[in-house]
Amino acid sequence: MIANTDPEMTFAMDAQADENSVERKVSRDAVIELIELLYFGYRDFTSDPDVLLLDFGFGRAHHRVVHFVGRNPGISVAELLDILRITKQSLARVLKELVERGIIEQRSGNADRRRRLLHLTADGVSLHDRLMQPQIERVQAAIRHAGGDAAPVFQQILYGLIDEDERDRVEKVVSP
Repeated sequence: MIANTDPEMTFAMDAQADENSVERKVSRDAVIELIELLYFGYRDFTSDPDVLLLDFGFGRAHHRVVHFVGRNPGISVAELLDILRITKQSLARVLKELVERGIIEQRSGNADRRRRLLHLTADGVSLHDRLMQPQIERVQAAIRHAGGDAAPVFQQILYGLIDEDERDRVEKVVSP
């Protein structure tokens, strides 16, 4: 557990880190432990959906596309590229498979017919829900384990991992 302290590393517990914030010293080793826990947590967080995706012959790239299209119906291909930060070629391959399998449909934009807007089909909504459920349960269990009031702190830590100049943009994506 995070018990060691090292005067070289100081992290504000308060998200604003203003002059009123309480600071706690956290050792380098403790931070490395947190990084390793993040790796293990991500491994297990993605493991349940990975098993479901195998039934479809899909991978994590498919999962990310299904997730963000499901959370942002009518998202454009350009907006999705911006969120995922992958190449057009990578997205095109994954999208093609998802469209061919009836998970995603592309519609033309009303104002600009050249714009491709992405929506989940009924099968896509079902898949999205199936992929989300074990992750929702895992996060809820983790919050219960940490204490019911841990969610805002967890949220602030995750936002803190995002590049500062990206946080506002990410907040708009995760809170549509």
